[in-house]
Amino acid sequence: MLELPAITLVNRTGYETMTIQPEHCGIDYFGDEILAGDDVIEDDGELILKDNLERYLAEKYEFKFKTA
Repeated sequence: MLELPAITLVNRTGYETMTIQPEHCGIDYFGDEILAGDDVIEDDGELILKDNLERYLAEKYEFKFKTA
């Protein structure tokens, strides 16, 4: 039986696009996925990704961020 070379390669080695995914470590306050190696902040039991910290402080504690 004749088979396309690409199919033969996939059958032999697996899909090239399949990569190892980072370890899932939970969900932050805003529902964003926390992966191994992400910087997080804990506040009263809540985990917040460092990238979401300004948003968290503005929404939860009503901090105002301004430029001098």
